[in-house]
Amino acid sequence: MRIGVIGAGYVGLTTAACFAHLGHHVVCADVDEAKIAALTAGEVALHEPGLAELVAEGLAGGGLRFAPGSALSDVDYVFVCVPTPAGDDGEADLSAVEDVVARASAPVVLKSTVPVGTAARYPGAVSNPEFLREGRAVEDFLRPQRIVVGAQDERRAREVAGLYAGTGAPVVLTDTTSAELVKYASNCFLALKLSYVNTIAELCEEFGADVGGVTEGMRLDDRIGASCLAPGPGWGGSCLPKDTLALLATARSAGLGFATLEAAISTNRRQPQRVADRLRAEVGDLAGTRIAVLGLTFKAGTNDLRDSPALVVAEILLREGAVLRAYDPCVTRDRPGIAVVGSAAEAVQDADAVLVLTEWPEFAELDWPDLAARTRTPFLFDTRNVVPRDEVVEAGFRLVTTGR
Repeated sequence: MRIGVIGAGYVGLTTAACFAHLGHHVVCADVDEAKIAALTAGEVALHEPGLAELVAEGLAGGGLRFAPGSALSDVDYVFVCVPTPAGDDGEADLSAVEDVVARASAPVVLKSTVPVGTAARYPGAVSNPEFLREGRAVEDFLRPQRIVVGAQDERRAREVAGLYAGTGAPVVLTDTTSAELVKYASNCFLALKLSYVNTIAELCEEFGADVGGVTEGMRLDDRIGASCLAPGPGWGGSCLPKDTLALLATARSAGLGFATLEAAISTNRRQPQRVADRLRAEVGDLAGTRIAVLGLTFKAGTNDLRDSPALVVAEILLREGAVLRAYDPCVTRDRPGIAVVGSAAEAVQDADAVLVLTEWPEFAELDWPDLAARTRTPFLFDTRNVVPRDEVVEAGFRLVTTGR
């Protein structure tokens, strides 16, 4: 099948490279001509395991090519993978989607996350929401938990579902509106779980319980499951913040309340301030305090800084006069007010406090005695509960963690 993909971001580039890997002929277009030139040369800026290799494979085999612009011809389907950012009112901005649909010369398949009811406005459009986790996007595409396809024409729905032949995933065929709602319902439910466990962590701190033991007991209940039960400084990234706001806006437009989702958003918004408050309670006035920040991306496994709770925490600390030096495996450039260095050892040099804000696995394997010796005050606040507690304490750190 000849597939066109508009948008070369996380979703679009992964979709294009993976479809080419599955044997389709794919052209991926983007309005960013510099990005297209780099991709044509095999240069992939996204930190996504396996993606650069698939792009190289597709280019070498001729099944994948790149083109500038937002329109394609000579394709059987146009997959729309452009941004739909949240506006000030929480509703998704569909201007990029509308531009692609207006220019499309073939049936469109909406992978972009769009408000419920959007595809129904475009005759013949198919809804095929993506469920790609940053840092695991290639794995999620090639070994998905489900393929959801919504269309008014069952033949077209089955044809789009057939593009994924070889993945072995269960297929859900439904109408376009239901398919759109599957995406929002899934992401917002994950947000509910994350906000819930952060509140449980607060209770653990108040009553002297251990959130690790609590969540271990929860995970063993197969009605609850193991995912999204790790407390931290809040959820962020390119999906959950805008999707929760969009679904809430959709509910309000229908005259419906959504108190549980409102509570999840409210709980999440106060997590960064809770981190700052606890840090201040432990080390005192933050003005002039030198803080080593470990982790800036919104989660491990990606170089994405969009809506990162780590950056929100950093902004609060900067407003209180703290001096920040940060290390993140995938961030190399300084951020406003934050000096970004090349190693954890450099970040903690002469620090008054060390703050772990992203759950990078390598943070569990650092040379803790060396880091403790480098600090001015060996104090560590692990907001992600990723460091080995016994090793850190034995190295000389005073350790504080979330939910304990």
